[in-house]
Amino acid sequence: MRIRPAVAVVSVAAALSASVIPVAAQAAGRTESASSDTTFSNVVVNGGKDIVLGLTTRKTVTLTWTATDPDGVAASWAYLWHGPNTDDADGILPSYPPAGTCTVSPTEHTTSTCKVSFGVDAARDFDDNGLAGTWNVLAEAQDTNDDWTAVDVAGTAQFKRYAKVTVNASPEPVKKGRTITVTGKLTRANWESGTYTGYQGRSVQLQFRKKDSTTYTTLKTITTGSNGTLQTTTKATTDGYFRYLFTGTATTGPSTAVGDFVDVR
Repeated sequence: MRIRPAVAVVSVAAALSASVIPVAAQAAGRTESASSDTTFSNVVVNGGKDIVLGLTTRKTVTLTWTATDPDGVAASWAYLWHGPNTDDADGILPSYPPAGTCTVSPTEHTTSTCKVSFGVDAARDFDDNGLAGTWNVLAEAQDTNDDWTAVDVAGTAQFKRYAKVTVNASPEPVKKGRTITVTGKLTRANWESGTYTGYQGRSVQLQFRKKDSTTYTTLKTITTGSNGTLQTTTKATTDGYFRYLFTGTATTGPSTAVGDFVDVR
């Protein structure tokens, strides 16, 4: 399934060509073309940063790309899709893609730099946890001769579930040399249930920062238990802050707990 903005001018010949292209030609990564030499490059989503969404996150995502054609680019558009292929996509952003705003290079008249921004609403657009991970960028363009080119995977973007990690070190105060127990919990946004649920079986770093220092040092790495619970022990050596650090996964963003201060006497 392809979506073109209403403002794009598509000739009858091009429309007919699009309707008879075999399904096999629409596999991810394939380029579809109607006698056009347009190429796409410098495709960047959200400034190259992951898009991390909580349960109600709303944000504006910007997509930029460069379209180059020896005959010049008349119009170009792009959008994000998720799924095994464009025909079976289970997610498209935005739902009704606008044409990109393209600026022709003053020195290379065959090259246009394009940009489009659109809103993402987690509560509206993400109701399935399976949507976390890699999304693809589909880019299309028409040249000045009314020929068009479409590339299913011109680039990628990463959508991730927001994570939260907590920490509590006790007892406090504590006598030097005694054992400190550090507990916590790692949870992440569950888009399907609309709640934050425990993230089990994940590696999390226990870190410590001395009272007068600005640098945290990793003491050990532990694995979250049932419901994302965290618990380990360490020796009290000096006043300072304990925290848990989760570096994230392919589907979940990173999270760092606020340091919990322990007074060692």
